[in-house]
Amino acid sequence: MTDLRIAADIGGTFTDLAFITQDGVVRTRKVPSTPANYADAVIRGIDELMAEQKLDKGRIAEVLHGCTIATNTILEHKGARTALITTAGFRDVLELRRIRVPRLYEPLYVKPQPLVPRRLRFEVVERVGPRGEVITALDVASVEAAIARLLAERIEAVAVCLLHSYANPDHERQIGALLRRALPDCFITLSVDVLPQMREYERTSTTVINAYVGPPVKAYLNSLIDQLAKGGVTGRLRVMQSSGGILAADAVVDRPAQIVECGPAAGVIGAAKLGTAAHYDNLISFDMGGTTAKASIIEHGRMLNSDEYEVGGGISASSPLMKGGGYALKLPVIDIAEVGAGGGSIVWLDKALSIKVGPHSAGAVPGPACYVDGGDEPTVTDANVILGFLNREALCGGTVPIDQRRSHAALAKRIAEPLGRGLLETAYGVHLVANANMMRAVKGVTTYRGRDPRNFVLYAFGGNGGVHGVELARSLLIPQVVVPPAAGVFSAIGLLTANVELVLTQSLLSRTRDMDRDKVESVFAALERDITRQLGYQRDAIAFHRAADLRYEGQAFDLPVQVPNGALDAAALQELERRFEREHARTYGHAFRGAYAVETVTLRVTGAVTPEGVHTRVRTAASYRPSGQRTAYFGPTVGERPTPILARDALDATPRPGPLIVEEYEGTTVVPPDCTARLDPAGNIVIDVGTVR
Repeated sequence: MTDLRIAADIGGTFTDLAFITQDGVVRTRKVPSTPANYADAVIRGIDELMAEQKLDKGRIAEVLHGCTIATNTILEHKGARTALITTAGFRDVLELRRIRVPRLYEPLYVKPQPLVPRRLRFEVVERVGPRGEVITALDVASVEAAIARLLAERIEAVAVCLLHSYANPDHERQIGALLRRALPDCFITLSVDVLPQMREYERTSTTVINAYVGPPVKAYLNSLIDQLAKGGVTGRLRVMQSSGGILAADAVVDRPAQIVECGPAAGVIGAAKLGTAAHYDNLISFDMGGTTAKASIIEHGRMLNSDEYEVGGGISASSPLMKGGGYALKLPVIDIAEVGAGGGSIVWLDKALSIKVGPHSAGAVPGPACYVDGGDEPTVTDANVILGFLNREALCGGTVPIDQRRSHAALAKRIAEPLGRGLLETAYGVHLVANANMMRAVKGVTTYRGRDPRNFVLYAFGGNGGVHGVELARSLLIPQVVVPPAAGVFSAIGLLTANVELVLTQSLLSRTRDMDRDKVESVFAALERDITRQLGYQRDAIAFHRAADLRYEGQAFDLPVQVPNGALDAAALQELERRFEREHARTYGHAFRGAYAVETVTLRVTGAVTPEGVHTRVRTAASYRPSGQRTAYFGPTVGERPTPILARDALDATPRPGPLIVEEYEGTTVVPPDCTARLDPAGNIVIDVGTVR
């Protein structure tokens, strides 16, 4: 009998495994990630979890997976040797980019190097107009000359992006056929398969990213499938996408750019499903792991989505106010902001002797200094051990031994002594600097998107979310923090609640009120047929949602808006414009009502299938029951306080005053003085935030 769905989420420090029993109990396992081959940690985690629960691996019907392989490939510049073929005259689009400097007061700012160097960008003779008309026929000889160069350069991946190919894909299709015959082992990506939309830079960048990460992602997924089969797991593998849905692994292989932000997406899905079910309609999901911190918002029970994203800069984000520092990725993503600040982030001093946290991380190997075999550099985790926020003997229910002397030595030598500061004072400073870094992520999805964080609840998870959540909320005047069950493996829980989903788009530029409604309907219908074919479900099992990207005439950028249900008549088009203007006012603080015509730029369809037996309320098994107390330091105003150590179920509906620390196998929650903590009916820890630090 195959009836189990197991989730495996790879983080920078730990790989988290989870499944949910029929009665809603979460069974979890955390194992160190294995950077040399991330699949090893997944296999080990499944083996240990199934052995611990005395279950046969043959019962596993599905393995749901979130990974960082695509993101890390870009961040570490370890992708395939990639070339670009483009229209003559457009070789330098990747370097011209957009005229935007992400850091206002840095006149010597240098743009990131393109993923494809100039000498590997080849021009071919052809030209298509914006309406699809052929201006210059494709010169096959120029393509063959480019192929000869590709062979000489031993290229592993090729991106093809021609001018206006979204309006007429014939030339790209011809080049793709020639490339596949001449380079059968090469990973070929056509922009018309990845992003059939206007905007030359974004389309070129997205196509290049897809090609660049294609071979590493393909090799990783094939290796994981092979290792699962050899280990006795015959169930299918599904992978989380950046848009928040899961998709069969073989479908991901052709469009690997879809999973660049798949790990953070899983946590947001879990927050949306479980948080909304617990009646928290306006949430800021805050996911602090070992390497990064991620934030997103759920507003009135709905996630915010975008197809304007940048990856590889100092902050990965979709806000139009924070662009220019990374590589443009114009694919559907959940609106997430991510910064390099996590438990394993390395603490260092700049030339002015200011404390800095991240973006470099100690990772899983060697790990924070407090690990028995950890590194020599101090991390945020080491600071939290010194403060008493984390167990000074072992983490993860005793499975990860801690040597606090190593934390003391590392922070003293590298930070406290050069500053001439005490150890506790320095550790608390590190804690606050990490919070300041993570505040950028929260602002990236609230303040910079026209939302006031005070109107939301902070939904904190990840291995370190419960440790930093309250002080972060206090800094932003957020009144309440909610820590869900199994918070330390919550992204794995999110995988188990996610829909099978696919998003497809097609450009269609027209004044919204003047759109050819029959043509719009035919585009929507074609996209729905394509989704039905690719998902492999019966059409009546798929829930379709239609949306469009709109802008004012003359604007360069657009905003996504849901298309009204029902017939697309004149009233529906007027409502679509009103929705756009409301979103414009909310995002930018103003709207040009009546001053400019509204244009529709892109049509999109999301097809979603909800798996059977998905739980929207879970609870953890009380296998780890801490007790007693330890001294914790809560800053210079409060100082050190004896702090009770509790299990989650030691709390109830009656608010309990801090200080107190809730320790679980999956993670830790810190409740400072002047705050109170209680359990809500769904088993969430609800912390009412005080005002005095």
